[in-house]
Amino acid sequence: MRSILAATVATGLALVPLSASAEFSGNVLRIGVLNDQSGIYADMAGPGSVVAARIAVEEFGGKIGGVPIEIVSGDHQNKPDIGLNIARKWLDADGVDVIADIPNSSISLAISALVRDKNKVAVITTSNTNRLTADSCSPNHVHWTLDNYSLAKSTGTAVLKSGAKSWFFITADYAFGHDMEREAGDIVKQAGGNVVGAVRHPLSSSDFSSYLLQAQSSKAKVIALANSGSDFTNSIKQATEFGITQSGQSLAGLAVYLTDIKSLGLESGKGIYLSEPFYWDLNDQTRTFAKKFGERHGGAMPTSFQAGVYSGVLHYLKAAAAVGGDTDGRAIVAKMKELPTEDFAFGKGSVRVDGRKLHPMYLFRVKEPGQSKSPWDLYEKAGETAAAEAFKAADSACSLVGK
Repeated sequence: MRSILAATVATGLALVPLSASAEFSGNVLRIGVLNDQSGIYADMAGPGSVVAARIAVEEFGGKIGGVPIEIVSGDHQNKPDIGLNIARKWLDADGVDVIADIPNSSISLAISALVRDKNKVAVITTSNTNRLTADSCSPNHVHWTLDNYSLAKSTGTAVLKSGAKSWFFITADYAFGHDMEREAGDIVKQAGGNVVGAVRHPLSSSDFSSYLLQAQSSKAKVIALANSGSDFTNSIKQATEFGITQSGQSLAGLAVYLTDIKSLGLESGKGIYLSEPFYWDLNDQTRTFAKKFGERHGGAMPTSFQAGVYSGVLHYLKAAAAVGGDTDGRAIVAKMKELPTEDFAFGKGSVRVDGRKLHPMYLFRVKEPGQSKSPWDLYEKAGETAAAEAFKAADSACSLVGK
């Protein structure tokens, strides 16, 4: 199976032959990886996403026909104005054809509108907001990896099954956090649970004491953390200092990723349940991709988001080759939806009409320190949600649905 998949990926160009009327702007296809290179999301995406994009280009052969593929990168610093300025310059002056990654929901929503206006492409792999496939869907972007609904459903359902019905949210105060709180809250209520309160904190906070005290005083059975990166790890560390779990309340991380647990450590993170669509040690194929990634990224294993960049960029290249050019973004995205997806990170999958990439979601449990056999041996698989059930049904708010 591994050799068959390797042949499929390595000969992607042969599988989608270049059109005789190929048209590439500037005689080059240029990919821009835009993300947080230095802030709270740098570990989960950052420079590692650039590595992942380069692996996709290498596997594809580095060219489409005789047209070279180049990668540029930019640091949006989690600031929408900076992100948009970089994106505009890339599209208007630097010949960038597709923008990939784009963590931070506010920035990804803004750039999805920008590429639509300019008929370019965004492969959004590190943004969680469900709006990207609802009221903000577009014929010029696809939404890879995961979203707030898929995370909330997988983790929230597991917690609710344990009998913990009352929830209090500590939420990052921007589009991602608001969306996650809403999606998880709806799942709690549909299961007969109750949301007793919520509090919001600024992005990249260092002191969570007041938020945790409010959550503790609510007496909710579950304190749900609708945040990520260093905000999540700081929340957990300070909750441990306050002895919150010892008092009978449970902590639920709704957007927890591999680098968060690595930073937190197994002693603090042990037993936490979390959901992801990718883990480096899941199967032979994921280990093949992880080995390539680690060799190029200081031994670190890829996160789900970095795997998403690899997978999404590779599929974009197959579609661009099939279309025969990079000038018509809508045509390329339409081809991405038409072609089945297949790669080492996610295996086989598909892209829905609203731009949602479909694949299974996995429930993982963080290992005890004594269970881990290597520095990145952090998870054990605890469950799986099939692709057809993992993501919310196509939303009628999306203008593409039903067309």
